[in-house]
Parts: sequence; C-alpha cells; structure tokens
Amino acid sequence: MRSRRFAGVLVALAVVLLPAGCRTSSSGAPAGSARSTASPTLPGYGTQFLAVDECSSFGTASFTEVPCTGERAAARVIARYDGAVADGPLCPATTDFVLHIGAQRTDGDEDGDGTIPQGYACMRNLEPPHPGDPGGGGGPRTIVGDCVYGSGHGQVRETACDGSGKRQPQYRVVRAVTSRDACPAATALYVQLGGEHPVGCARRV
Repeated sequence: MRSRRFAGVLVALAVVLLPAGCRTSSSGAPAGSARSTASPTLPGYGTQFLAVDECSSFGTASFTEVPCTGERAAARVIARYDGAVADGPLCPATTDFVLHIGAQRTDGDEDGDGTIPQGYACMRNLEPPHPGDPGGGGGPRTIVGDCVYGSGHGQVRETACDGSGKRQPQYRVVRAVTSRDACPAATALYVQLGGEHPVGCARRV
C-alpha cells in the first residue's frame, strides 16, 4: 500500500479586540499551536490524503489517517484545501481544529507524480466536546456566540461561555456585520472575524 506522511497542528485562537470607538482591529490569526513531533508513514484510504469525510486519529505526538468506522477514528475532515492557511479559504465556522499537511515527496501518490502538496484539513470531532461550536471556547475561528477575555496589550483570547475554561468570559460576540457602524449601540468591542461579515460586535457579559 502506498505510504504518505503529514504533520498535524492544532490551532489555538488569539484575536485582537478593540474597545468600541477607540482602536482599530488587527488580524485574528492564530497566536499559538501544539505541533506534532512525529511524522509517521501512513496508509491512504481515498484518492486524496485526508480528503473530505475521511477521518484521523488523535495522538500526543502524531495524527494518522484511519477508517472512519474504526475504533481509533476521532475526527472527520469537513473541508480540505491546498496551500497555506493564511493564503487559503477559511475553515467552516464550527471547525474544531486544523491539521496542516506539509508538502513532501513520496514513492507514489494518488495522481502518480510522487508529490503530496502542502495543504490543510478542517477537522470536526466525531464526539463532543466541540470547541468550535458557538461558546465552546476554542476552534480556529471566532464566530457569533463565542466568548473572549482580555489577555493584555489590546488582545483577547477565546474561552468557554459557560465559565468552564481557565479564564472567565468577559465579552460575547453577538453579531457579525460588514462594518463597525452596523454594530448595535451597546457594542463594547469589535472583533475581526474574516469572511463575508468580518466585524464581530461584542458585548460585556
């Protein structure tokens, strides 16, 4: 069977939030990550490595592609893109984490050119918890319903809205709009969300 390798990255979210009417928003790019320390040789189960609807296992040092019906399956690919995350489409709103796949040469692959291109897979856990859900306290994107707390220097980090995280929530994103002037009057912070409605209107909780 053909072999493939990839490195996994769990993306942790950090965003810069702005007091309403004071500062301007900056990028909501991830500020931290936990990187796999091993890249094992892996079997492929479809025409593309970690294609949509394929599954991965979880591990402390690596991730492997596994059959979704197997007992090791932990998360499913809900979207898959070539290239770097910074240059490609956003993952779906309720993505739990992102796996980054490094470009590499192989003995053979699905199209016969011996190359697996750089890309990323947007993953959804097969079972709860789902940190990418609104208020879940994690995921690679901030979405309506998520809560955040101030982490210093004008930045905030996401935390669970139910208070189960290490930090208590201070603000909740209540609306996504195209510009700041479309936010409700009670908005305390603006959050850059990306996508078609890039401005998040956040209120104190």
